[in-house]
Amino acid sequence: MRVAIIGLPKSGKTTIFNALTRGKAATAAYSPSLTPNIGVAKIPDSRLLILENIFHPKKTIPAEVSYVDIAGSAKASSGKGEMKGELLGYLTTADALLQVVRVFEDEKIPHPKGSINPERDIATLDLELAFSDLAIIERKLDKLKDALKEVKAPERGPHLKEQTLLQKIKAALDNDIPVRQQSLTGDELKLLSNYQFLTAKPMLIILNIGESQIPEASQLETEIKSLYPQFAVIALCGKLEMELGQLSDIEAKEFRDVMGLATPALDKVINFSYKLLGLISFFTTASAELKAWPIPSGTTTPKAAGKVHSDMERGFIRAEVINCSDLERCGNLAEARKKGLLRTEGKNCIVHDGDVITFLFNV
Repeated sequence: MRVAIIGLPKSGKTTIFNALTRGKAATAAYSPSLTPNIGVAKIPDSRLLILENIFHPKKTIPAEVSYVDIAGSAKASSGKGEMKGELLGYLTTADALLQVVRVFEDEKIPHPKGSINPERDIATLDLELAFSDLAIIERKLDKLKDALKEVKAPERGPHLKEQTLLQKIKAALDNDIPVRQQSLTGDELKLLSNYQFLTAKPMLIILNIGESQIPEASQLETEIKSLYPQFAVIALCGKLEMELGQLSDIEAKEFRDVMGLATPALDKVINFSYKLLGLISFFTTASAELKAWPIPSGTTTPKAAGKVHSDMERGFIRAEVINCSDLERCGNLAEARKKGLLRTEGKNCIVHDGDVITFLFNV
């Protein structure tokens, strides 16, 4: 699953990328290249420690989220407002967007618009995303108009249905309503799945603050959240978090303790990213390896088995399932089995967040 990091120039996108992934991508100068920085972040999950104490695995593998830092700006667009193909390609393949908004002051890095104004910058980038969606819709409507002239009457139904839906979405976009906030039915969303509209993607806003603004973080989050209730909002100091990311976990914790900082803000960002993608985690403990697997909420046990290996889904027989919280109370699988908490589930079972699963299959 992939989250694309976007933002206006000099907002600190690459700094946030480095902080999230413990990367070392260059941040000093703007690059005209659209070659993205790509990295992964491990999902903080306290349940892994609980399961380690029960199973004592030789190896533990947490779930991950992939982040893509795109050097190009949304401003790199055609005259009609549509983003250039390469930039648009990177954004449309993302499952969610993380918008970095500059709040920090730095005379050495002047803001492109001359002043710090988070509300204006969020509105600016949202407008650019909407312009790109509108350009795609207008081009598709032109093609549908031409197609309707050529197809026979009995074959016009699907084209007319798509045309009506796109006109409805365009009207809402013209009234500053992004696709994610439009009341679309399941069938309509399915019809739109190939379009990958940017304003349909879930969005997380990161307020990139200065070190002196850390005490104001909660207040800044509340202010922006009141203006944009549809977004998750987190304030953090990207520069400080990037520097801490280069230290060991022990050194970083000592530094945070000295500064009076609580849980790393980056943990909140990563967990929010995970939730934005609609993901949950289940766990397996095969071959002395404890592993967290990300799957969409609502996934059945055979599909979850396929995440581990395609043969498991193809030859799925049943699954032995217990939730991590129940297993923690029991202390081990044998005790859980005695208490009837280790369930045997078939093909129609829905996997829940925190389930520990053993798959039985035959191929």
